[in-house]
Amino acid sequence: MDFDVLVIGGGPGGYPAAIRAAQLGAKTAIIEREWLGGTCLNCGCIPTKTLIAGAEVYQKILHADTFGISVDKPKINYPAMKQRKDDVVGTLKSGIASLLKAHGVTVFEGTGSFRDTHTIAVKGNDGATQAITGKNIIIATGSTSTVPGFIPQHKRIVESRAFLDLEELPESLLVLGGGYIGCELACMAAGLGVKVTVVELLADVLMLLDKDVRQVVKKNMKSALGMTLLTGNAMENITATDQGVTATAGDKKLEADMLLVAIGRSPVTDGLNLEASGVAVNEHGYIEVDELSRTNVPGIYCIGDVSGRMQLAHAATSQALYAVEHALKNEEKIEEVVIPGVIFTSPEVALVGLTEAEAKEQGLSISTGKFHFRGMGKALASNETEGFVKIIADAGTDRILGAQCAGPHATDLISEMVIAVREELTAEELGNTVHAHPTFAEVWMEAAHALHKACIHAPPAR
Repeated sequence: MDFDVLVIGGGPGGYPAAIRAAQLGAKTAIIEREWLGGTCLNCGCIPTKTLIAGAEVYQKILHADTFGISVDKPKINYPAMKQRKDDVVGTLKSGIASLLKAHGVTVFEGTGSFRDTHTIAVKGNDGATQAITGKNIIIATGSTSTVPGFIPQHKRIVESRAFLDLEELPESLLVLGGGYIGCELACMAAGLGVKVTVVELLADVLMLLDKDVRQVVKKNMKSALGMTLLTGNAMENITATDQGVTATAGDKKLEADMLLVAIGRSPVTDGLNLEASGVAVNEHGYIEVDELSRTNVPGIYCIGDVSGRMQLAHAATSQALYAVEHALKNEEKIEEVVIPGVIFTSPEVALVGLTEAEAKEQGLSISTGKFHFRGMGKALASNETEGFVKIIADAGTDRILGAQCAGPHATDLISEMVIAVREELTAEELGNTVHAHPTFAEVWMEAAHALHKACIHAPPAR
């Protein structure tokens, strides 16, 4: 074999797999047809969060008078924001290339296609094709935006990748899809002054959250950012011209300069020629795997979005490390199932473990504890008081089953609760853990105390 490990795809699953394999002494190669870092780095997580950071700075400047600071008419230079986004992406992408080189990983630029279970034909970007072999092959080709056939093709109708490449934002925007991608980009655009309308077929946006948690986000989206949320009806009668986009949702007539389609992701398997490998694919096009990321073919693994599991970059990275260690060391580490979800809306939202609704659906007897940021000294000092955290624990054992947060720094704060859920801590143990004051992280200690009706900084429960 030319290589001990061959990785197809250089995203947040692929490149960590290649680096870990090299660390274990394996002769390793990675095949990437577009960019190292994949969707997450180039047209997903990182560019989105970079632009969101700009929108947050703009919003802070607009409300600088709260801190006793006067600012006259701040202006948005969106081309400069986009350039900063591109610079951040470029820095991280070159960093990945340097890491792969430092670990001795061979990088092939091109499209990988199976010839048999151990042979990959790599068609380079120059058109030339070469065949390479690998004892173990890891498929990490990711996913792409889903755009249904009923959506017209027009320059004013874009998916997330094209939206992030705009040189200027439209004055008005329709967003089809109220999931985390649609809501993140909607909040970013609205935060920069775009008139935004979100249309979601389901009964509410961000349905993966408990109702009380998503209510915090919805309130801010509507009141602070001026967004319109239309739920419970499909977007229909979509028409695009050079002047704009029109559509309907129920009895509402919609009109905007642009339509952003954000209704989900589809697996990327085109060009892989999976038939030659014998790898099984399910009815939705995802590659079938077990809890060790093994496909039905010995020596071929699959990680990340293309495997149809939780479509999150950090989940793909975790799967990558475990898959490599199984392939090279035969260590049967079952994939992590305690995976946090983070949503960079305004305010941020994060969750881990069971939601309150899920616990009730499973018939579990639970206790919950909440604490609002408005009761936190650090939150008041920073003028970031919106939202709350919630802990869900087993009523009998006090074991923490899940947690959710809607408010400032939620995407960072959730990490403490990932450890709490993973290590099966009790709410009492968390509450007895001394948290530094004044910090945002104290909110979890307060919520744990609230669960036992022993919260110092809250009035007695009615």
